[in-house]
Amino acid sequence: MGIKGLLAADIGQLTELQSLDLSFNKDLGGVLTPTIGNLKQLATLILAGCSFHGNIPDELGSLPKLSYMALNSNQFSGKIPASLGNLSSLYWFDVADNQLTGPLPISSNGGMGLDKLTKTKHFHFNKNQLSGPIPDALFSPEMTLIHLLFDGNKFTGDIPDSLGFVSTLEVVRLDRNSLSGPVPANLNNLTKVNELNLANNQLNGPLPNLSGMTLLNYVDLSNNTFDPSPSPQWFWKLPQLSALIIQSGRLYGTVPMKLFSSPQLQQVILDGNAFNGTLDLGRSISSELSMVSFKDNDFSSVTVTSSYNGTLALAGNPVCDHLPNTAYCNVTQHAPSRAYTTSLVKCFSGACPPEQSMSPQSCGCAYPYQGVMYFRAPFFADVGNGTAFQELESKLWTKLELSPGSVALQDPFFNSDSYMQVQVKLFPSGGPYFNRTEVMRIGFDLSNQTFKPPKEFGPYYFIASPYPFPDRNVPASKSKGAIIGIAVGCGVLVIALVGAAVYALTQRRR
Repeated sequence: MGIKGLLAADIGQLTELQSLDLSFNKDLGGVLTPTIGNLKQLATLILAGCSFHGNIPDELGSLPKLSYMALNSNQFSGKIPASLGNLSSLYWFDVADNQLTGPLPISSNGGMGLDKLTKTKHFHFNKNQLSGPIPDALFSPEMTLIHLLFDGNKFTGDIPDSLGFVSTLEVVRLDRNSLSGPVPANLNNLTKVNELNLANNQLNGPLPNLSGMTLLNYVDLSNNTFDPSPSPQWFWKLPQLSALIIQSGRLYGTVPMKLFSSPQLQQVILDGNAFNGTLDLGRSISSELSMVSFKDNDFSSVTVTSSYNGTLALAGNPVCDHLPNTAYCNVTQHAPSRAYTTSLVKCFSGACPPEQSMSPQSCGCAYPYQGVMYFRAPFFADVGNGTAFQELESKLWTKLELSPGSVALQDPFFNSDSYMQVQVKLFPSGGPYFNRTEVMRIGFDLSNQTFKPPKEFGPYYFIASPYPFPDRNVPASKSKGAIIGIAVGCGVLVIALVGAAVYALTQRRR
């Protein structure tokens, strides 16, 4: 909406407000006013992608009906308030990509803490500076978490045994911390987990047994200090495994051919280990397999049949001392499969004017509503997977009530946080522009998770680009002096959307 300035304390006067969505306003910031704690009817609070800083106010813990809280992608600092443990209705708890510090608050002596949030499905605390041990008391069998995103923090100490009691978990990301000690054996009891990422810690002891995680799609255990071990049987016995990533995992011995015949397998990345002998991919290679990387191991020979058309990377192995010009010994050829992009093959090749793009549905130039979708834990690793991305396109135009074929995806890739970024363009029908109501509706559906992607894409968030409405001569932004009017205006707007918000809440619950 192009809002600038501060969120005034007057927002606290809108005591009947049920939904407040001010997301994607990068020029809206300052300290979040404590008067927001007066909004006792508030069920949805979305401030994602703004510029708020300072502490998260304790007063947020006094909102008894709050079920959806997205404060991600701001500059909040300080500790997570223990008072947030009062939010007994909270379903979505997202404070990712801020500057939060300190330990996680746990209840003691009758106080409040995050362990009280037994109805919360999403703990998205990734990309902060949270520190100290992950408390054993944080988790319990009563919890109903499905997504635990603690990656990119400064947590130390052991992974708590209590994590293995949260049987509802589907995504566990603890990577890029300083966790140590052995992986608890009871994590193998988490039979619903689709993604497990423990990479880039200081974990030790035996390589974990994951044979019980029969729904596991994606696993990354790279860059820890596990005991040296040969390939465990779960490498090839997990029926849904699509990505096996263990770089510098102290693995040794030969690699069984049956690993490469797992039907869903797309990527095997086992660089920096001590595998030796002959690497033989066998004759029953998975048709999905597109990447096999064993760089910096100790293979002396390799056998590959013509049925494998994917990438093979063996640079840094003795076999490459004798065959330096072979494709699989070329360091620069280790590139991911060609990234998916929506086809425009049926359209002419002419260029569109600035700020316009070609619609794959009409082949005409238009002003798309666009932005970036960040998938924090996709269950697959192949960015060239046309089937998955075409399913995402279809889901977007169907659920966002757009014309069939009016969605364009471009150049997905995995960033340094192991999140998959996808550029998304949504095109209007019947003209070159969306109107303001349409942009607000689409933005609301994406920011409050009413839209759900196909399950294999995992949790996401969307950051929209400013939309170039045709009436650009009308000032869209407001100064600090006008922020009280903004607060009242937004209040009227959001009250008008209460019906939609209530519907959205019922749709997104799982």
